[in-house]
Amino acid sequence: MLFAGTHPAAAQPADGERIFRESCVTCHSGAAETRAPGLDALRSRTPQAVIESLMTGAMRAQGSRLSGAGRRAVAEFVSGKAVGGDVHGAGRGRCTASTPVNPDARAAWRSWSPTVINTRLQPSPAAGLTAADLPRLTVKWALGFPDASVAWAPPTVARGRVFVGSQNGTVYALDARSGCIYWTFSAAGGVRTAITVAEGVAEDAADGRLFFGDTSAQAYALDLATGREIWRRTVDDHALARITGSLTVHAGRVYVPMSSYEESQGADPQYACCTFRGSVTALDAGSGRVVWKTPMIDAPIERRGTSSAGIALWGPSGSAIWSAPTVDERRRALYVATGNTYSGPPQPSSDAVVALDLDTGAIRWTRQVTASDVYVSNCRAGNANCPAVAGPDHDFGSPPALARAGDRDLLVIGQKSGMAFAMDPDRQGELVWEYRAGQGGLLGGIEWGAAVDDRYAYFAVSDILQPTPGGLHAVHLSTGARAWSTPAPAPACLPAGPLAQGLSAEALAKAGRGCNGAQSAAVTAIPGVVFSGSNDGSLRAYSTADGAILWQFDTNREFQTVNGVAARGASILGPGPVVAGGMVYTNSGYGAFGGRPGNVLLAFGLE
Repeated sequence: MLFAGTHPAAAQPADGERIFRESCVTCHSGAAETRAPGLDALRSRTPQAVIESLMTGAMRAQGSRLSGAGRRAVAEFVSGKAVGGDVHGAGRGRCTASTPVNPDARAAWRSWSPTVINTRLQPSPAAGLTAADLPRLTVKWALGFPDASVAWAPPTVARGRVFVGSQNGTVYALDARSGCIYWTFSAAGGVRTAITVAEGVAEDAADGRLFFGDTSAQAYALDLATGREIWRRTVDDHALARITGSLTVHAGRVYVPMSSYEESQGADPQYACCTFRGSVTALDAGSGRVVWKTPMIDAPIERRGTSSAGIALWGPSGSAIWSAPTVDERRRALYVATGNTYSGPPQPSSDAVVALDLDTGAIRWTRQVTASDVYVSNCRAGNANCPAVAGPDHDFGSPPALARAGDRDLLVIGQKSGMAFAMDPDRQGELVWEYRAGQGGLLGGIEWGAAVDDRYAYFAVSDILQPTPGGLHAVHLSTGARAWSTPAPAPACLPAGPLAQGLSAEALAKAGRGCNGAQSAAVTAIPGVVFSGSNDGSLRAYSTADGAILWQFDTNREFQTVNGVAARGASILGPGPVVAGGMVYTNSGYGAFGGRPGNVLLAFGLE
């Protein structure tokens, strides 16, 4: 459904017919000259198929501007059929006791990383686990996400509670030990970011506040104890802007990275490609007021030609920020990592690490590692919307980690090129070392994030389209030399033994779609152990000493959930596991970008 104008996502209760008439009918009119199916054709669809299209299919950009309730309402109207179950998935599994937040529960993982330097290292006291404990890990509870094929938001832990967003926009506050639901909140779009927990940001926030962004480019602040909305702010008014990187909160400010869907829409000759620019916005944590906003591209937008459909084309654009900003308090700096350019001319801010002044947002330096990467997806030869020479699409999908190596600081980061880098923050990001972990390319290289401890940096490799995907590498922080590497094991999701022998070649091929050893998900470290999820649906724990696999769990199954929502695990592609208080939490299921659909949050604890 191609939306025209503003979306009615906030309408409560959602009115599917009104949303369709106001936002969809312009394209879904049934007229002969439009490619979009009319209402009569849509009647043959199931409501689940419509929801899927609005979340991860052809209409995901438009669906991102609707709440979960709004998508359900539209799906029910156009299909003429009802969707079963509660849209929030909270009709069952509510906590029976009104337990206050626990001020003594200090084991926490408060955002995309436990701290604002984004190393994804959880130290021993907070982790509550050692390598010796791993054989006793077992599933303690599971939560099912309704209307979801992607479990894409990493959980966070604080005050004895787990906070997690979902593809349909529902945010949950759960008991960390039992998984029962304290409260839910409905955002205007899907929530892909971690829920960032912060305390002391305002005098009236005794129990702390939660901050997150959604796919409609809105940032939110909620009361931690109740889920009450404190404020919300539209951070970017571009029609295809969205927030995918987690918000970083520091010293009373909320730093919001901005990305977009425009890269996936730009090849359409009917689309005026492209005008979006990645940015960082600093908001006041107490009020949501904009303190400063810095775009990654400062060159003016100019016309660059005409599409084959006669639509004006524009540029330069792109340099989206897909990941969480990193705070360097000592240097009063904020570091972000950018993606490719969408439309030319090429920009120095793409595929780069950018250092900004923490207080003013002024750009101090930019370190680009791949030049002239101009790319939009789904391009074909002769399409005027597309670059004459398509770039390699070597985004930075993860944030730089601020690490300490001997007597110096380093910014450590992996790229979709398959390369990992260490940069000197005191020398404008000058490269200290480079390391090749994978072949790279589309959906390749190092996707969602590394982990760093006091000796090594750990890089998991995706290479999902390559013949030999996956693998985990440990690299010496000081030199960039390899310490060890462990190739991906045989995929757990493929039939094996007698089962495989009884399947036809067609059945085996079908079973293998979206099933390989790619390790795209963010990596997590605790002392002695590195956790890495896989496209094959396995969560594995590796020894930091030599890369030996110490423990693994196959999530390719259905799970009984605390909220009664039917749920199963599958590919683990985006969010990495979270370790806190002797528990391990991970999402499973990623029905996009070469993965297989699933919709479950799993909590592991000790027997």
